[in-house]
Amino acid sequence: MSTVPKKVEDATLSTGTTTLAIVCKDGLVLAADKRATAGYMIANKRTEKIQQIADKMVITMAGTVSDAQLLTKLIKAELQLKKIRSGRENTVKEAANLLANMVYGNIRRMSMIPGIAHFIVGGNDETGNYIYDIYPDGSLSLIEDYISSGSGSVMAFGVLETMYHKGLSVTEGVDIAIKALNAAMQRDIASGNGAMIVIVTAKGVEKVFDQDIEAYLRHK
Repeated sequence: MSTVPKKVEDATLSTGTTTLAIVCKDGLVLAADKRATAGYMIANKRTEKIQQIADKMVITMAGTVSDAQLLTKLIKAELQLKKIRSGRENTVKEAANLLANMVYGNIRRMSMIPGIAHFIVGGNDETGNYIYDIYPDGSLSLIEDYISSGSGSVMAFGVLETMYHKGLSVTEGVDIAIKALNAAMQRDIASGNGAMIVIVTAKGVEKVFDQDIEAYLRHK
């Protein structure tokens, strides 16, 4: 049973989203819906849950909005400072470990509002393309195929499990991501209002989709 006052709990814990990431042979696909909720209220219909934190790195975020936003700002700044001090580009593993440490400290800080934040890190460095899952407790996992987070992840995982196969292209990955997000939006009331999809390759980060999924599928 939560010790958080009811009004605060409704505004902070009853949040939901659907984010996902897919490993492809020629890059990464990361996707998220655009709805932010506060309890049963849709607080924002245009939330950008995918943020670029370096030239070839992005994160997806889920959880308490204020914590996710603050940690995103901090990781951007820390990676830039680390790059200046070291004189080289950060690796994806370094970025993921740094963010995981921040999340670990954040969830263990005493607060009236629990600092719940779940991130997926996707990036490219000299050694390849990598996806890391950073769970709200600060644990870190290297993902070799696909991952999803948020209240709609159960539905998204059903599509990913069925459609994913080794060696798929980013074009195929984008198509799977759209279908996985659509499945989540059809059943999860906290996910919706369109989607954003980006791809990460050796060339950098590119936004390839930012629109309503149902309208897209109707005219496809």
